[in-house]
Formats: sequence, C-alpha cells, structure tokens
Amino acid sequence: MTLMLIGLLLFLGTHSVRIVAEPWRSATRERIGPLAWRGIYSVLSIAGFVAIVWGYGIARQQPVVLWEPPLAMRHIAALLTLVAFVLLAAAYVPGNAIKARLGHPMAAGVKIWAFAHLLANGTLADALLFGAFLAWAVLSFRASRARDRAAGTRYAAGGVGATALAVAAGVLAWAGFAFWAHAAWIGVRPFG
Repeated sequence: MTLMLIGLLLFLGTHSVRIVAEPWRSATRERIGPLAWRGIYSVLSIAGFVAIVWGYGIARQQPVVLWEPPLAMRHIAALLTLVAFVLLAAAYVPGNAIKARLGHPMAAGVKIWAFAHLLANGTLADALLFGAFLAWAVLSFRASRARDRAAGTRYAAGGVGATALAVAAGVLAWAGFAFWAHAAWIGVRPFG
C-alpha cells in the first residue's frame, strides 16, 4: 500500500501544481524553460504512475475489505465509465460541443471514472486509489474553470460532426476496454 501511496503523491502531486501553485509553476517554467519543465513533469508522472500500478497490484493480493458492493453497482459503474470515456475522447476531438460546454472534459471524465470505481469496489486500496483521483479531479476541474473565468476564456461552439466523432470514439474505446483490455491488463472482467 505504501508504494501505491507514494505513486499517488508523485502522480497527483505533479498534476496538482496548477491547482495549488500556478504562479510558482509559471515562474519555474519560465526560469528552466518549457522543455526542461516538460521533461521533469513527465519523469515524475511516469514514476508515479508506475508506482501506483505496481503498488495497487501488490495491495490487491491481500485486500482489506471495507464493504461488499451490491452486484448492481458493477452495472452502474459500467454505464458511468461509458460516459467517462466519451468525456475523455471529447478532450481530444477538436470543435466538439462537449468540450465547448464543459471546457475541461478530461477532468470531468476522471471524476466520473473514479466515482464509478468507488461504487463498484470495496477494498481499502480501491478507496484510497479512486478516492484520491476523485478528489484531484474535483479540484482540478474547479481550478481549471476558475482560470478560464479569470482569463475570459471562451470555447467555440462545437459542431455536430465533431461531437458525433467524440461520442463514437469514446464508445469504441470504452467497448475495447470493457470487453477486452480491462481483463487483460487489470485482471478483472467488468461483465464477467
């Protein structure tokens, strides 16, 4: 569990700099240069991600059960995760209405993904992992929206084609993950 917690601190800590220390981030990025900043950011993020995955895998071998979620929660989680994948896709498809409306669909998608996994899983490791991601996503979304308001950022209205592409990409990615990759990579069949 310790390794997972260290990973969460590294990964989410790195991704929280804009939330808690935007002026420091800007000044440091200016001082060391954007390439060096991205390099340090990437190394810390990757190290944190590896520690999360490894530590979570270790924690799953001896789970500390906090509660037994009802079977229905798996179905609710699957539906919520579908929405999360669509939001994730919307973060990358230019000119879609989802991004125009939310501004930061990736953070919204992480919120929904983490909440869905909290509903469907009842171990201490799950509560710490998905709870940390949920808390981070809530704060990140809020901080991003505040930066947008302060800067007067407006997102262009999205088109129907780009929105349909974002939805289709999200649904296809979700299907691939739900019916194959989740079991292959994580060892859990969402529908099995």
